[in-house]
Amino acid sequence: MQIVSSGLSDVGRVRTNNEDSFRIVEALNLFILSDGMGGEAHGEVASAMAVDAINKYCESEKEDSSETVLEEVPASIRSQTRRLKNAVAQANFQIFQAAQKNPDQRGMGATITALWLKDTLLSIAHVGDSRAYLLRNGNLQQLTNDHSLVAEQVRRGLITPQQAEESEMQSVLLRALGAHPEVEIDVDEVEIIPRDVLLLCSDGLTRMVTEPEIAGALQAETVPSAAAERLIALANENGGIDNVTVIVVRFEDDANKGWFSWMRRGSTKKD
Repeated sequence: MQIVSSGLSDVGRVRTNNEDSFRIVEALNLFILSDGMGGEAHGEVASAMAVDAINKYCESEKEDSSETVLEEVPASIRSQTRRLKNAVAQANFQIFQAAQKNPDQRGMGATITALWLKDTLLSIAHVGDSRAYLLRNGNLQQLTNDHSLVAEQVRRGLITPQQAEESEMQSVLLRALGAHPEVEIDVDEVEIIPRDVLLLCSDGLTRMVTEPEIAGALQAETVPSAAAERLIALANENGGIDNVTVIVVRFEDDANKGWFSWMRRGSTKKD
């Protein structure tokens, strides 16, 4: 398979500060997206810390440290997924410590969605309401569960999905990095096949653009950089009430190569 990817971030039409961060790490087949929270409490600092901490932990050749305390992980989960979960736990603790040491950063936090590919196995680690999607054979599947108040209310049957979309409580999170010294981290694993498309995105996209529109854009724009630009444009056309960040990853057949080859273009727009 050949991997082609692109990431793009935009401040949106309302905000003056971009608190989102993302990174595509070629050498590791690693994709990381974080949406900072806290406003004046430096949400952009929290998201940048999260991305950097996960990147550094995953690229380190050191074995997982016993200092990282995690809840039980099923024995069926592979070592790379365990390591990615440890990376997120480390990021959470670093943000929490920074907020405790710096009074002006109290209250900062971040979501995280991280995908790590080895061979054809995709490891997923997730906290918050940024999302990962898989487009396969024209069907868009959400790979992560939102850790938000309204999402939990929908899961419990207390409100409908339509009511959730209209709720003023959409931004209330039940889990985020940095709020506590430990955080519950969702992990999952997916086998990737040729022609799959992955999307990582902050809620600045999903609050502005419907899933059918997202699927349509990913199918219409087969070049990841063009797909990323189209998704950002749709979010802004529909109001752009929040920062919006996307990473698009496409997997294609490559009969002439026996390894993963990379092409990417990442860019950031602030206005």
